[in-house]
Amino acid sequence: MTNEVYRSANGKTVDMGALRLQNEKVRAVGNMRVNARGDVINDNNEVIRTRNEQVSKQYQKQTRPNLPKGQQ
Repeated sequence: MTNEVYRSANGKTVDMGALRLQNEKVRAVGNMRVNARGDVINDNNEVIRTRNEQVSKQYQKQTRPNLPKGQQ
């Protein structure tokens, strides 16, 4: 899995990778309406757009040339 095992001040081990995977569908703290993975969610914590959809949309937006309206 991951190699992110840390030792706390009390001497207990904490596997941060497992903790991150365990909580990836939990609502993130803040006002962006996303979960810990980065998926856009609604008020009922249902996924509206996944992180991969958002990334591919942004990629298409940046890589598509800006053509005049007559040439599209």
